[in-house]
Amino acid sequence: MTARWVNRGLDVLTWLVLLVMLSPILWLLASSLQTDGQLSSGAYDLLHPTLTAFSRMWQSVDFERYLINSLIICTTAALLATAFASLAGYALARFKFRGSAALSLGVVGTQLIPGSLFLLPVFMGFIWLKQHTPIHLFDTHAGMILVYTAFFTPVAIYFMRYFFAAIPRDLEEAAMVDGCTRLTAFLKIVLPAAAPGLVATFVYAFLFAWDELLFVAALTQSNAETIPIGIRNFIGNYQERTAQLMAAGVISTLPVLIAFFATQRWLVKGITAGAVKG
Repeated sequence: MTARWVNRGLDVLTWLVLLVMLSPILWLLASSLQTDGQLSSGAYDLLHPTLTAFSRMWQSVDFERYLINSLIICTTAALLATAFASLAGYALARFKFRGSAALSLGVVGTQLIPGSLFLLPVFMGFIWLKQHTPIHLFDTHAGMILVYTAFFTPVAIYFMRYFFAAIPRDLEEAAMVDGCTRLTAFLKIVLPAAAPGLVATFVYAFLFAWDELLFVAALTQSNAETIPIGIRNFIGNYQERTAQLMAAGVISTLPVLIAFFATQRWLVKGITAGAVKG
């Protein structure tokens, strides 16, 4: 009897925690269905929602351009970071070479430095390249992809190292006995086995780049601005389009939700696999 009441209490607590976590999203959705006047006065009319904010959002700000820029930059950066991390992580998990311990420590050590400290050097480097070389990275898709790839690759290497370490070496050795080379065994045996880890790393990198504001605000001007910049433009010095801001928040959240639910099974497997060291 006591165990039954404990389980009921835990169920109630779980639902309460879930409600608290979902309340900001529910508030965002409810606010996007109101007008600016209703939001400014706090007089929410939940019985008569309106989609006016969603239709005006695309007209007030070129939100489609920000959305496309985010999809291009974040997806490419996440793919590159995952690809580079899979190679480096496999090398650190399988081979012992001179400097491997120092390299592993350095990869982890990069996460102890605040990313904002790199903003000014990166900005000055982009400007110098633009003025003295034909390489233009400031306010370009390539520049932002390079920045996000460089920033997330170290932590992605850390993740992938433990994903590969959890895969038994016997699988590769059996493949090489059957005639596969080390590279072929890596491509045909190890990578498919590490698919959950690859998906988890990709999704984590994508979400990191999707929400980033500091670097994109400093390193872009008009061509490569992403969704955080577009959302910020709804609030200006002389006008506050709060309802459209909420609608933009809903639209920008949809790709993240779709990516999460589409890869949820792989993401959970990847996170749990990374917690086990082989």
